[in-house]
Amino acid sequence: MQPLSQGAGDFEEDESQSLLSSAHPDIDFNSSFSNRRHSKSGFWCSICSRFCCHFTMWGCCRRKELSARTVHIGSPDTSARYPPNTVKNQKYNIITFIPMVLFEQFKFFLNLYFLVMACSQFIPELRIGYLYTYWGPLGFVMIVTMIREAVDDIRRWRRDQEVNGQVYRRLVSPTAIVKKRDARAGGDGGTTAVTSANIKVGDLVFVEKDQRVPADMVFLRTTEPSGSCFVRTDQLDGETDWKLRLAVPATQKLANDHDCFNLEASVFAEKPQKDIYSFIGTFSKGEGDGSVREEPIGVENTVWSGTVVASGRLLGVVVYTGRDTRAVMNSAAPRSKVGLLDLQINNLTKLLFLAVLVLTIVMMCLKGFSGPWYRYFFRFMLLFSYIIPISLRVNLDVGKAYYSWMIQRDPEVAGTVVRSTTIPEELGRINYLLTDKTGTLTQNDMVFKVLHLGTQAFGVDAFDDVSMHLRSYCAQRKRSSEVEAAEGSPLTSTPAPVTTATPTNTSPTRVRRSLSCRVGEAVHALALCHNVTPVYDERDDSTAEQPSNALATYQAASPDEVALVQWTEVVGLPLVHRDLHTMALRCPVTKQLLRYTVLQVFPFTSDSKRMGIIVQEEQSGEIVLYMKGADVVMAAKVEYNDWLEEECSNLAQKGLRTLVVARKVLTRDQYTAFEDSYRAARTCLQDRSSRVASVLENLESNLELLCLTGVEDKLQHNVKHTLEVLRNAGIKIWMLTGDKEETATCIAQSSRLVPPGQALHSMGAVSSRQDAHQQLHHLRRKTHATLIINGSSLEVCLQYYEHEFVELAVQCPAVVVCRCSPTQKASVVGLIQRHTGQRTAAVGDGGNDVAMIQAADAGIGIEGKEGKQASLAADFSVLHFEHIARLCLVHGRYSYKRSAALGQFVMHRGMIISTIQAIFSAIFYFSSVALYQGFLMVGYSTIYTNFPVFSLVLDRDVSPKMAMSYPELYKDLTKGRSLSYKTFFVWVLISVYQGGVLMYGAMLLFEDELLHIVSISFTALILTELLMVGLTVRTWHPLMVPAHLLSLLAYGASIIWMHYFDLTFITSTDFWWKVIVITLVSCLPLYILKFLQRKITPPTYSKLEELNTFGSTYTVESRLGNANPRNYDATSTTTSPP
Repeated sequence: MQPLSQGAGDFEEDESQSLLSSAHPDIDFNSSFSNRRHSKSGFWCSICSRFCCHFTMWGCCRRKELSARTVHIGSPDTSARYPPNTVKNQKYNIITFIPMVLFEQFKFFLNLYFLVMACSQFIPELRIGYLYTYWGPLGFVMIVTMIREAVDDIRRWRRDQEVNGQVYRRLVSPTAIVKKRDARAGGDGGTTAVTSANIKVGDLVFVEKDQRVPADMVFLRTTEPSGSCFVRTDQLDGETDWKLRLAVPATQKLANDHDCFNLEASVFAEKPQKDIYSFIGTFSKGEGDGSVREEPIGVENTVWSGTVVASGRLLGVVVYTGRDTRAVMNSAAPRSKVGLLDLQINNLTKLLFLAVLVLTIVMMCLKGFSGPWYRYFFRFMLLFSYIIPISLRVNLDVGKAYYSWMIQRDPEVAGTVVRSTTIPEELGRINYLLTDKTGTLTQNDMVFKVLHLGTQAFGVDAFDDVSMHLRSYCAQRKRSSEVEAAEGSPLTSTPAPVTTATPTNTSPTRVRRSLSCRVGEAVHALALCHNVTPVYDERDDSTAEQPSNALATYQAASPDEVALVQWTEVVGLPLVHRDLHTMALRCPVTKQLLRYTVLQVFPFTSDSKRMGIIVQEEQSGEIVLYMKGADVVMAAKVEYNDWLEEECSNLAQKGLRTLVVARKVLTRDQYTAFEDSYRAARTCLQDRSSRVASVLENLESNLELLCLTGVEDKLQHNVKHTLEVLRNAGIKIWMLTGDKEETATCIAQSSRLVPPGQALHSMGAVSSRQDAHQQLHHLRRKTHATLIINGSSLEVCLQYYEHEFVELAVQCPAVVVCRCSPTQKASVVGLIQRHTGQRTAAVGDGGNDVAMIQAADAGIGIEGKEGKQASLAADFSVLHFEHIARLCLVHGRYSYKRSAALGQFVMHRGMIISTIQAIFSAIFYFSSVALYQGFLMVGYSTIYTNFPVFSLVLDRDVSPKMAMSYPELYKDLTKGRSLSYKTFFVWVLISVYQGGVLMYGAMLLFEDELLHIVSISFTALILTELLMVGLTVRTWHPLMVPAHLLSLLAYGASIIWMHYFDLTFITSTDFWWKVIVITLVSCLPLYILKFLQRKITPPTYSKLEELNTFGSTYTVESRLGNANPRNYDATSTTTSPP
């Protein structure tokens, strides 16, 4: 017993709460470490935290409250303290790196448990082995963690340095002192070079074309003659379309840039806000008589940090820096997602810890609590601590990284990016898929399909008739203008009516117009009412007129508007020029330009759901308000009609997106009165939004209805087959869209979200508790049908009957939620998670889908025409919707199956050696000494077995082709049978059985020395683990064999060189037959049981393998969806006699 008395305690490798976890607690970017220029304040904060009282530290370090500010152009306020304009994404610095990494790892209980176990070995009374036996695995894991964290942080530091070090030109006052300083700085022409990190509030900064905007600025001047420029905002709001930004008129008209210093002007800016779509500010300029002239500033006069200038060069005054910028305020870290498998592994490790305590207590009860029992208690805990494997999290994390790498290398889903490598197995557990419509199920590729005038509709085949009517309208206008010019009367924009005047119910003075007149006015309205700008490849900015054969590309914030303008070009009325103040159309008859002055623009917002513009025709002087928007908004603003609602419903049933177009002719007095009221409302600092809305409400009344348009959004490629495959896989699909009910229903049917023949149940309007109760009563009898509900009704139902509604909705085969806001989309995801406890995936392509994607267990973003915001915020980014099927059915399956097998096998590896240790201690009078000493314990979970065990990440039960051909196989994954308490306890029984066989077999067969027990049992243990890997594997990968051989060679080499065993006994025949017998007894029964199980109750995939091998070829090919399956009838016909 003497050699054994010096035993090293058993200490396996990992535990549940990952020492190598990549998860880091959310760090508020706003409170990140300040830059080097402000390291002094950070030093004093640390002094306060160490030596001062809590109140003093709070007073020194608390963040300044946000407030509005006034920025004086040309004379920055040096006394004001604003955040530095630095980007700081680092988590650590040289001083805090090691303490923070250690704290983040050891704040979890089980990690701390291993640390305490390792530290206990410094106490002689508790030491049961060599120090490296415990500190080796723990130190290895911590070193790997630190290296990874250091590499990631260095990368973040380099990116920060690159951004902070970008050089810009700052406009400086042309004084002698500044010139002298400018000469030293290498400046030229009254400018000086400045890095992004040194930009301050009040600086006048130039931003060149294709250069990133370094801070939030008010746009003062540009080199573009129009006084406007385009910016790309895809890194801010995810939208790829360029945005038009307008310079402040008072500064744009100055002769040169340095005149800004002579203006005595200032900019009032609201306090920093997160909203990137609004801004309230005022530009104040002193006049010669001592008065102050104020102009309102809106979001169109700003350029936010992170955007990129797309045209010209701009000069702006900095109003927000650093953490006050819109980009930083919207960069809150998303919630850290934890996979269901990780939660299950965590619960199982808690059971293992409980097992350690129970086994320790049992040993102490059998040994007795006499003497220094607490010392023995702690030593037993050390001996059995290998039940909780420290290598578990390391293996799982590396396995997840491998799964993510394989997903990105799969040519079938080319372009897929895995942004969250911690949850790939979640793709194999999806029960609910929530998807957006526009850009996700559809291409967001708009094609103009229908122009409806109420009594006449023009489809694609009748667009030539539209062109004919348009030419007739323009020719009639030309003749009328010539006649009226000859008579000397003022020109009107509307030609003389063709038919006699007929009073209507709403306007007695209005005349009945010809069809050509109505078509011409509708096309003119579509050509003028938008925010589209034509961009030419070789543009001559000196003139607005472009050659008739010049090829223009259109830039706009919405693909709908581009589709409308492209259609007006097709029918003969192209938009040839657009700047801040003018627009020009080309007449299809005379080929001359029809020029218009843009007086006001009312951009589209998600709240208003409409867009308007006031233009004045230069030739006639007529002022017209054009407006277009959603039918739900426009119906209340147009004059009475009896066809709009019905035709909107008809077009929506065809899957078309509808827009209502209307106009209102204004007199000069009417417009002047409106302009005064509008200017007063926009300059008001209190309740500006409500005052502006009130003024617009008075203007937008009694509009003349011109037309209704229908635009088609094409379906994504192969979306029908993808939805069918996902539905057959047992995944319930919910479509959440902001579109109207009719359009959403049509897309749901055309995309086969609703299978042919399946009933639809549309929940009526719900506005009260009684309505909700009644509708839910009807729904209870319609759970076999697809549910269609709008956002307002959903909100009322959830307010009064949340549980009842969700209980009924989840029983429906599919659900369509229309008129759904982004917040409601995220709420629906949360509802399903709370009430069903099942896993959800959300798919979207736009910024309005980000909340839903981040709320889901697995967020999938599609890079579409709405930009990359959804893609960047998602856990998985794909190029096409059809890739989702393979992502879930193939890669999700492999990730989940492999992680489940790997996790359970690593736990089995710890349980079997702990069983051997428990039996050894019980046999030898409950002694708290280790059976396996020194490097044997370290090598057991590393070089001796880790390569074969980790090779389980290469295993697969079915081929990708079969997984896609038989999506029903996915249903077994959602039941969680690969990792459950049942499978866990099966592995516990296997571990107890094999540990008992190995220990008792070695005890029965050894002859002379106890050292032979160690050599026989440990060698049999290594062979058993390798054979168990073979028992677990379902499909052998070529790399698995070298992994087994490498482990055997490593074990053989350590036996020879490390002298743990008696080499004479190891090389004898007696040793090997004993090892082989013990190994066969421990493994052969399990192989026999597995063989019988596959014969009696074979898994589903094995039946399909037999079907593919021996079954009907026609059946398999039909399931594969081959375009040309074998035609057995045709074959028999050709072989039969004539």
